Amino acid sequence: MTERVVVDPITRIEGHLRIEAQMDGDKIAQAFSSGTMVRGIELILQGRDPRDAWAYAQRICGVCTLVHGIASVRSVEDALNYTIPPNAQIIRNLMIAAQYVHDHVMHFYHLHALDWVDVVSALSADPKATSDLAQMVSPQYPKSSPGYFSDMKKKLQGFVEGGQLGIFAKGYWGHPAYKLPPEANLMAVAHYLEALAWQRDVVKLHAIFGGKNPHPNFLVGGVPCAIDIDSDSAINAKKLAQVQEVITKMMAFVDQVYIPDTLAIACFYKDWGAQGEGVGNFMCYGDLPAKGMSDPESYMIPAGVILNRDLSTIHPVDLNNADEIQEFVSSSWYDYSGGKEQGLHPYDGETELNYEGRGGPKPPYEQLNVDDGYSWLKSPRWKGKAMEVGPLARVLMLYASGHEQTKELVGMTLNKLDVPVEALFSTLGRTAARTLETKIMVDAMQNWYNELIANIKAGDSKTFNENLWEPSSWPSEARGVGYMEAPRGALAHWIVIKNGIIDNYQAVVPSTWNAGPRDNDGQAGPYEAALQGHALHDPKQPIEILRTIHSFDPCIACAVHLTDPDGEEIMQVKVT
Repeated sequence: MTERVVVDPITRIEGHLRIEAQMDGDKIAQAFSSGTMVRGIELILQGRDPRDAWAYAQRICGVCTLVHGIASVRSVEDALNYTIPPNAQIIRNLMIAAQYVHDHVMHFYHLHALDWVDVVSALSADPKATSDLAQMVSPQYPKSSPGYFSDMKKKLQGFVEGGQLGIFAKGYWGHPAYKLPPEANLMAVAHYLEALAWQRDVVKLHAIFGGKNPHPNFLVGGVPCAIDIDSDSAINAKKLAQVQEVITKMMAFVDQVYIPDTLAIACFYKDWGAQGEGVGNFMCYGDLPAKGMSDPESYMIPAGVILNRDLSTIHPVDLNNADEIQEFVSSSWYDYSGGKEQGLHPYDGETELNYEGRGGPKPPYEQLNVDDGYSWLKSPRWKGKAMEVGPLARVLMLYASGHEQTKELVGMTLNKLDVPVEALFSTLGRTAARTLETKIMVDAMQNWYNELIANIKAGDSKTFNENLWEPSSWPSEARGVGYMEAPRGALAHWIVIKNGIIDNYQAVVPSTWNAGPRDNDGQAGPYEAALQGHALHDPKQPIEILRTIHSFDPCIACAVHLTDPDGEEIMQVKVT
């Protein structure tokens, strides 16, 4: 076997991901992406009431706190041709966008920034110089005094002198790939800690409309929160005012901290605008409708496919077409009844586990057998092609479709960094796109909020359509797809309902699209393709791998789900 650089687990992600990089000198010749937990939610859902599916599907992941719930209720609504009230659509849009803003800020500061920010270097920063830098980067942000940064430096010093870096432990500190001056590092560490406090407040929007966070409640046919301005037990004037406070706080942090930090840090890493491209194909399902999911023309994020970086042409996507979306298992630890070379549309999807028979190694082991199965992730394809999904795909789709705000933001970023448009198709472009998308989302939230308030003032407080709630009103057989643009990319749940219960259920998630292994034609998935050609300064400290993988914001817990090694239930919950 060829020697490989192995990173297992990839840290600062959700779930368990293993990357094996086959080297040619100091460069990666090939990379292999392996999800090391196993899927099971689809099997659990079979035989259950479709109206309850969202509650189970949401437990796919503890980080993506609402996206699977949204996709699940939409799948049932699509199957039954079930429309929801305008207020319910606005509230769902607000909750989805809030998830974007929260996720993207948390990812940048707590999961990805440490690939670019040397925490230990911040100890040598001059607080006065840091203050000058912060005021230059963001003049409006109030937390920028020399005293403030002096206190932050003392706090960080306390971590180090105590022998416990805590949340900053196990980094590749001192690696020559870090390029920020100490003052920029100290500023970023301060904002890292601020974001921790900020996120405690912004998640309140989910709790207001969904009852709790994480995993807010949802409802087939609308949303579970009633609107009554004069009631203490419904969405009243006080709670609506709290929603406005959350949106205002989100906007302030995005405008005054997140965007300035991204641009400031990116200025030192322009060379990453030419690395980490991936497959060059991008896909969006579309989301955030103004007039309901049945009207794709009203979506804020358009649906479509961009092939080979060609922004002049957007190809349509049909999630119901068996010839378009297919999942392959030729490099996965699954079997299909028609053979492992077969591709299956999710309506006909199968979840037949076969770890030992498909080359799954027994621990301890050094390398995976990549000639057979090497991942619990399947390999989804659109018309046989590997697709990248996520913030970069959405920003490119908005840009290609002529969305004015996106064009302005992209133009501003390219000019600020003095990089060509080709830099979008890169590790740096992927990271910048996430930031720009956050700005687009938080601005849209204010518009939706205003629309909701206007509806309420006009006397429309309806949030639930009861017409198709009872199974007696359903056809004996129905199927549908619930899709959305989750923060990490295109997400869809396909459901088949027979006689009022779930007959088949398949979820294809963003990190399956991005992190999936090679298919039966040998096509690499986006992670694998994006790592090819990377030069590693030190194979024992492969920060270059982390930078590109983190730019996708992996959520392997969404792509694969947990069971014990013997395939037995870990826990059973009964509701009596």
